[in-house]
Amino acid sequence: MAASKEIRTQITSVQNTHKITCAMQMVAASKMRQAHKRMECGKSYSQRIRTVIGHIASSHSEYHHRYMVDRPVKRLGCVIVSSDRGLCGGLNINLFKAALAYCQGEKLPSTEIDFCLLGAKAIDFFRSVGGKVVATHRDMGDNPSVSDLIGAINIMLTAFNDDTIDRLVIASNEFVSTMRQLPRIEQLLPLPKLPEDEADNYWDYIYEPDDARTLLGGLLTRYIESQVYQYVVENIACEQAARMIAMKNASDNALELIDQLKLVYNKERQALITQELSEIAAGTAAV
Repeated sequence: MAASKEIRTQITSVQNTHKITCAMQMVAASKMRQAHKRMECGKSYSQRIRTVIGHIASSHSEYHHRYMVDRPVKRLGCVIVSSDRGLCGGLNINLFKAALAYCQGEKLPSTEIDFCLLGAKAIDFFRSVGGKVVATHRDMGDNPSVSDLIGAINIMLTAFNDDTIDRLVIASNEFVSTMRQLPRIEQLLPLPKLPEDEADNYWDYIYEPDDARTLLGGLLTRYIESQVYQYVVENIACEQAARMIAMKNASDNALELIDQLKLVYNKERQALITQELSEIAAGTAAV
């Protein structure tokens, strides 16, 4: 009897967990649609300004901004975009593994890498793993603004301007589909040039009323800020999609576990009934 009561308690507990995971799945699905809409709204601007910057980086103008000049990499700056909350499967840990593998591929020890961490999970991870963290920002929320990120970004831009770092890359998750999110690492500075198939189609720009030196400073800074913001918004969409899938898997596993517990409970109950019938029959025969 005690075993049956314990199984019923387990069934009730798993059923309550199933209700919670189902609710979290629906909340994540709603937030994912909103985050995906914000991601798509900013993608056109992000792609267009990236094209313009690619043309500028591939042009043969007389003035080249320091953001456009390659130099030997003695120290690397890495911006890592993660989520503030968990329960989203392996989204964050896969990103951290990809970022560390990239840094190791550059053959630079951890002491020669400056990290800018956006998101509580990245901060907690590198606090335990180690590494030189020069800028952090957490609690971005579901709808961050560029002004929230400018402080951390400017620290990395200042380091690049002061030759403290020689290359700046960003690691975040790419929203391939609702079911698939992949870690990616892209170079922010120096500005990547156009692909070879587009290199013959670039054009130079005429700068008015000021010269290129004045305009490019503000334009390139705005470009870096817009790119980081777009990566953050896309990572939030990835987070909600991954959480939705994780909660769906948890709900399915809860249902499967409930079925297994009910089967065990029914077997236990049937054995108890059989035992009672046997005892009644034995008592009747004894009389």
